[in-house]
This record gives sequence, C-alpha cells and structure tokens, in this order.
Amino acid sequence: MDATLGQLVEQVRGATQARTPLRIRAGGSKDFYGNPSRGQILDPRPWQGIEAYDPSELVVTARAGTRLAELEAVLAAQGQMLAFEPPHFGPDATVGGCVAAGLAGPRRASAGYTHGGLRDFLLGARLLDGRGQLLRFGGTVMKNVAGYDVARVLAGSLGVLGLLVDVSLKVLPLPRAEVTLRFELGEAQALERLCDWQGRPLPVSGSAWCQGALTVRLSGAEAALAAARGRLGGEAIAAADASAFWQDLREHQLEWFAGELPLWRLAVPPQAPPLALVGAQLIEWGGGQRWLRSAQAPARIREEAARLGGHATLFRGGDRAGGVFSPLNPALLAIHRRLKQAFDPAGIFNPDRLVQGL
Repeated sequence: MDATLGQLVEQVRGATQARTPLRIRAGGSKDFYGNPSRGQILDPRPWQGIEAYDPSELVVTARAGTRLAELEAVLAAQGQMLAFEPPHFGPDATVGGCVAAGLAGPRRASAGYTHGGLRDFLLGARLLDGRGQLLRFGGTVMKNVAGYDVARVLAGSLGVLGLLVDVSLKVLPLPRAEVTLRFELGEAQALERLCDWQGRPLPVSGSAWCQGALTVRLSGAEAALAAARGRLGGEAIAAADASAFWQDLREHQLEWFAGELPLWRLAVPPQAPPLALVGAQLIEWGGGQRWLRSAQAPARIREEAARLGGHATLFRGGDRAGGVFSPLNPALLAIHRRLKQAFDPAGIFNPDRLVQGL
C-alpha cells in the first residue's frame, strides 16, 4: 500500500478505535453546503493524481485529492469534458469533494446524450470505510454493475459513509460548436417556452431565466445550431460574453447571487408553475431547478416545494439550526440509518452533515 494512503487508513482506524469524529475536508470550497459538521480534520489532498485516462475509452480515474481544475484541464487538452459541468466554488475544489457534494451545473438538464447528473457518469469508486477497509465498487465501463450500484450512492453522500479514495468517471467530447440566445420573457412565459422546447429535438445544453430574460445555450454541430436558431429566434450573444455568463452561473458569481438573504434551491418538476413565494428567483434546468433568495420561513418554502411535487434545500446562508435538507420520510430515514451502520458503524465520518443526529 502506498505510504500516503496508508497514513489515511491509520488515521481512520485510530479514530474508529477512539470513537473520535472525523470531518472530511479538502479544499473547503463547499464548507457552506450541508449541515454543520464536527470532528478532527481528515484531509485527502495528499492522495492526488490521475491514475488512468484513455481518451478513446471516454473514462478517467482520479484520486480524490486531485484538484478539479487539474482534471478538467487534462480532459480539455484531449477535447473532452465532465458532461455534468460541476461547480467548483473555489480554486481548491477537489474531485472527491465534487463527487461527495453531488452537484451539477447548467449542462445537467441538456438534451440528448449529455443529459444527466454526476451519479449518471460515476462508473466506479474506491472507499475507505469506518473500519479502515478499502472497498471497491463498480468499475470503468457502463455495463458492469451486478447487484447494488453502491458507487452511485456515494454521489451526494457528503462523506457520511466514508472517505472517497478514487473515482472513475465517464467523460464526453466537447461540443463542436455552441451558441447562446437571449429572450425577453416573463417568468410564466419562459416556463411555458422551456416546457415546449423539451418536447422537441433541440440541442439545448443550458437554460437560465432571471429578471425578465431567458438565456439558452445550444451545443452541437454547426448545422444543428443553425437549424435550431432558425426555429427559436432570440438574440445571439457574443461568444466571450456567453462563456462568461455560463461560467458565472455555474460558480454563482452572477450579480443575482450576491447579498445576504438565504439562498434556497428547489427541485421541482420542470412543468411546475411559478412558485407562490416571496423573493427573487433564478430558474435553471428547463424549469426543474429554482433558486430563491428569500427570508420566508423555511416551513413555508418547503411546503410550497412539496405542493409542486419537489423538495427544498437551504443551500447557503440563513438559520441552519433546523437542518438544511428536507426531512426524510420514515422509510428513507431507515434506509439511511442502515447504510450508515453498514459503512460507518462507529459513526465517525462527518457527523450531522447530511442528516442531523447521524
């Protein structure tokens, strides 16, 4: 075993024996996300590097401590990308933190083959569990799952099941061309338009409505983009401005995200009507992701999300004492408890981060 990995294993085994909580933290770029956690810092950044990458196979395996920007630069040099367009939220974001957070950017709700979130592109993972054991799940091809697809359970688990050691991700070619269009539309009109477009063969790879304007990105071959532009209309945005817009949207650097009001993330069916809530909104993913800046009571916001068939997360800021995620129903909570017991029986990893009290 590599000495660096061996040190992480020994730290985990020592913490388990002493029942000492561990707080998994690498670059800290997503410290704000999830419930407040506690414990001694377990930093996986010494375990970094790309272990395997074959561009012809569209698969990359990277150690958890690898900087996300480094991985994306290697892929870009080969004309490839992480199709779920993960946010970094800081220059020190790591691959492990990316998978543990399970977040995706504007391309998450794309049309065609790029459609899907992080867990749809997670082929395999190696995990250091609460007993200090190295466990491997999945592999490096799409059709290799027998039994439970445990690797995908790790996506978005916020480190409560163990320390990610390395992950294998499916990658995709960069689009041949892209164009961004802007439409002056109200919220209801924009949602109606987006819903209509989802039923058509359009190469949409990102959408965002904010402050009376709907911005749409198209990706693909030049001929397909020309045909789509002819059908959609709208005002074309200069390439440099468009690139900056999607980058700032992904990283929450748009002016809309500035301010002290709590930031809520609501996941609802794309066809859901406008939210009956007070506060400024930004709508992504064809209507499926609604960002809300609001001081309304958390119970009211969650009630509205549930009414529309979704759920709400206190993404950033606000009073987090009551928990940032929607409470799990009894059946899901029981499953979560069993998973936690199976992987981390001593309860040392990121206590409270995902579910308070666990």
